[in-house]
Amino acid sequence: MDPYLNPYRPGAGTQPPALVGRDGLIETFGITIRRAMHRRPGKSLMPIGLRGVGKTVLLNRFAEIAGNEGYVVGSVEAPDDESFVIRLAGELRRLLLDLDRLKKASAAVSRALSVLRSFSYHFPNGTSISLGVQPLTGYGDSGDLTRDLTDVLVAVGQAAGDRGQGLLLSVDELQYLSRKELGALITAIHRTTQLDLPVVLVGAGLPQLPGLAGEAKSYAERLFDFPMIGSLDSTDARAALEVPARELDVEFASGALDLLVGSAQGYPYFLQEWGSHAWNAASSSPIKREDVLAVADAVQHQLDENFFRVRFDRLTPREKDYLRAMAELGQGPHRSGSIARELGIAVESAGPMRSNLIGKGMIFSPAHGETAFTVPLFDQFIRRAMPTSTLRRRTNGKIPRKP
Repeated sequence: MDPYLNPYRPGAGTQPPALVGRDGLIETFGITIRRAMHRRPGKSLMPIGLRGVGKTVLLNRFAEIAGNEGYVVGSVEAPDDESFVIRLAGELRRLLLDLDRLKKASAAVSRALSVLRSFSYHFPNGTSISLGVQPLTGYGDSGDLTRDLTDVLVAVGQAAGDRGQGLLLSVDELQYLSRKELGALITAIHRTTQLDLPVVLVGAGLPQLPGLAGEAKSYAERLFDFPMIGSLDSTDARAALEVPARELDVEFASGALDLLVGSAQGYPYFLQEWGSHAWNAASSSPIKREDVLAVADAVQHQLDENFFRVRFDRLTPREKDYLRAMAELGQGPHRSGSIARELGIAVESAGPMRSNLIGKGMIFSPAHGETAFTVPLFDQFIRRAMPTSTLRRRTNGKIPRKP
């Protein structure tokens, strides 16, 4: 069929043609921002889950809803290789300048710009922000990140409220924040909530995020809910494929839809990839089971190169060995001791590799002493990419075992 009309949209954070299975979270978020706008802020949402389940899509939907409710929206992806503070300040600068341009000069907006100017003097790399205002001495300039970020977010929240608007701050990949950065952000939002300012923070991250937030600030669980989102159930997975096709008068033949849902295992990103390939392979409606089977190799290659390998190639040989040992044991989760035995080393020796892989967002600990992949079906990819581990090759196929 015509690729130009293909409704499926595989991509990083790309809005699918039918956003299904997340209605409850979307409704909860709508209540949260309406309450905050009326100066009754409360718990916000930080969806967590594996890669490819649609966390970024949810954040984008939240931002759209907030914009329609009169919020100014700042969106930041937490970097794993540079300062989050600089990115955040740049986004807040944009929001304040927009507030300043939309209406006549406001004392609250001018003050917030001055506080942000003071804050920028303490950026880690020594740079500062050009704002055309004088810094406000005594606010945002102490050099203590927690205190200064609180000053900034309070001032920006007051500026938004003065304009009759709210502030939504959306932060993706929150697990990459340092403990200091995450603690400062949580503290700042806590203060805006205490002052009943129309400020809402939403974030998303991998499953380790609740633990990281709790370690950064013990009261994090009182500020945020951390709903776990995963693969779609069979009904929602079928709807994700059927609804956009039917809007274009295209149907699925018996067996084709079941094969697509089973192959993608209900993961939203995989559903879009499989749906896109099946559409392009079909000559006409209905899309047949044979069309799905014909694209299986192409879909696997696409996922390997554009979803799995981009993460895999950033790892060291020893880190790849660790993941290969996990894959040898199956999908998981696995006990840390079992992985160490598979590697033939002591648990203590495997600890640094495990910590590095958690820091890189490749694995997480669903329970004490357990380890699991953050990427669905990654064990299958590892076995394809590494039929044997580099450790096995270095030891002629035999991994020394601890007695």
